[in-house]
Amino acid sequence: MDSATATGLETSNGTASLRRVDAANGPSATVTVSNGHAGKDKTFAIKKYRHVTAVHSQSRPSTLSHDARAPPSFLGFRNLMVIVLVVGNLRLVIENMQKYGNLICITCHDFRRQDIILGFLLYILVPCHLFIAYSFEWYAAKQARISRAQSSSKGGSTSPTEDQQAKFESKWRSIRRAHLINATLALAIHSWVVYFHIHHPLIGTITELHVIIVYMKVVSYALTNRDLRHAYLHPIKGELALLPELYAQCPYPQNITMGNLTYFWWAPTLVYQPVYPRSGNTRWIFVLKRLGEVVCLSVFIWFCSAQYAAPVLWNSLDKIDHLDLVSIVERLLKLSTISLIIWLAGFFALFQSALNALAEIMRFGDRSFYDDWWNSAGLGDYWRLWNKPVYQFMKRHVFSPLIGRGWSMTSASIAVFFVSAVLHELLVGIPTKNIIGVAFMGMMVQIPLIWITRIFEKMKGPNGRLIGNCIFWVSFTVLGQPFAALIYFYAWQAKYGSVAKRMAVLNPQPMPH
Repeated sequence: MDSATATGLETSNGTASLRRVDAANGPSATVTVSNGHAGKDKTFAIKKYRHVTAVHSQSRPSTLSHDARAPPSFLGFRNLMVIVLVVGNLRLVIENMQKYGNLICITCHDFRRQDIILGFLLYILVPCHLFIAYSFEWYAAKQARISRAQSSSKGGSTSPTEDQQAKFESKWRSIRRAHLINATLALAIHSWVVYFHIHHPLIGTITELHVIIVYMKVVSYALTNRDLRHAYLHPIKGELALLPELYAQCPYPQNITMGNLTYFWWAPTLVYQPVYPRSGNTRWIFVLKRLGEVVCLSVFIWFCSAQYAAPVLWNSLDKIDHLDLVSIVERLLKLSTISLIIWLAGFFALFQSALNALAEIMRFGDRSFYDDWWNSAGLGDYWRLWNKPVYQFMKRHVFSPLIGRGWSMTSASIAVFFVSAVLHELLVGIPTKNIIGVAFMGMMVQIPLIWITRIFEKMKGPNGRLIGNCIFWVSFTVLGQPFAALIYFYAWQAKYGSVAKRMAVLNPQPMPH
């Protein structure tokens, strides 16, 4: 090769040699790089041979290509999105203050004396239905002990005779009717009081939520003890094995005590068990921190609702009145951000702070109140993950029994969503005095959405889960909560507020003669 200069790089046993061969001058000059002086000699080599570095030494795909060797980190984009979100909302804060001024008023509320008194009385009276259920179970347990003793004394069999079983089943039918009446009255009477006699929606919502929680606990207490009683009266091989090992710590009917029921009353769960996993000593500092979070987040929710959500809702009334669809969509999009922030704050305050504080006080060990629902690949994942106490209740007391009776998975799922839809309509419609079916239909619409997103969940690769997650967030942030908030706010104003007054002015009723 007719070159004036040749360059070579040799490596041998830990020593690197940089050799420059000058054909014209004859002898070669060799620079040796030893391990002890690697940094210094490397700097020298870079300065001397800066134009010959092999920057393209291997085949490599682009970072964002599908065939990249390792998925890239999007941490920087996440930081950028957070900054954009903060800056964008800061602009809205400034715009809101310039347009409306300070809307926060501590003394400006519509809490009537009657609302506060009735809300307090219902808070005391509603749990009485749990203790009524306890009295039924106490009687049933007493009869079960008698039946078990009689069957053991006759023939040495621990299983009851057909005649004894028939008599006891007749008694159970009476107890079942008593439980059904008790649970129905717990839901119906107190909901009626909230609907007709508690005017303020916030007090009504808190009270109605308490009513539904106690109703579900009554149902779980009755159904669980029914199965435990059946296993107690049929202690044959196979039936006893179906009971969880945990229940052996407090077998039926030893669990029918006032203390056991009281613990279930306060435990952060809707599903009754004779025994729960328990934690160690109560950490009161932990409790105070969680309660502090509840207080701070409650103030934050109140501030966001009064300063930001309320003006958007008020400005939407005219648009809904005139069915201005473009403006209604604009209001929905504007409301979606603040409603999402309020919902997330409420979720954290309830499921992370309040329930953990209550669990710590009660030494309740299982604190899996939610899973990572924000990564849901579809609506089905979301409903299984975000509110596990309700999901566990529905699965245990509605879905599984229907499957056991021969229902298909689809039919049982529809039944679960129907029950959930009724409870959602009661929770929203009773306090707002507008049972208009929006919350009910919102829950029932979840069924086809679950079927649609399930297609993407089954797709291979990450794209299916990505599409399903996007569908979930769009339906959740835009089509779900903001739409329901607009409709129920308008319905409330049409019945009691400014819309009702304007309609009265435009359509005055003739005075009776």
